[in-house]
Amino acid sequence: MFLLATGVILWIAAHLFKRLAPGRRAAMGDAGRLAVTVTVIASVILMVIGYRMADGAFYWGRTPALVGINNLLMLVSVYLFAASGMKTWIARRLRHPMLVGVVLWSIAHLLVNGDTPSFLLFGGIGAWALVQMALINRDGAWVPPAAKPAKFEAMALAGTVLVFGAIAGLHYALGYPAFG
Repeated sequence: MFLLATGVILWIAAHLFKRLAPGRRAAMGDAGRLAVTVTVIASVILMVIGYRMADGAFYWGRTPALVGINNLLMLVSVYLFAASGMKTWIARRLRHPMLVGVVLWSIAHLLVNGDTPSFLLFGGIGAWALVQMALINRDGAWVPPAAKPAKFEAMALAGTVLVFGAIAGLHYALGYPAFG
């Protein structure tokens, strides 16, 4: 569980660095960008290896109902990521569509993974997203992005279906059946 915890801590530290120490991060220039990138990559590797190796108490498991709710939340989560990049209708209504997507991802995974390693991984990343939203909101007023043509909404929806399918396929390849 040490590798998993280290990965989650590195992820949180790398992502909060700019918000908690903006002067120090700015003083690092491009070297800071490289350091954050390397730290994030290392954190993902540690989280994947650590999660697959971790063992802990088990509180609940998958049920057909929870799998269905998980998949619905994941579809919305993937859409929010796409909407954030495409600046679609919902991205002009939500200040943090990508971070809201991370919170939904976290909740979805906690619904079907009721064990200690999952609490650490998915709960930790979900908590980070909530803290990140609070810190960003401290920075001042939000200006919604400009409206985009309807084709961007269609592209976001198509991309959501493709990415969701790829994520489900990857889960099956890793031994985690996404659809029960």
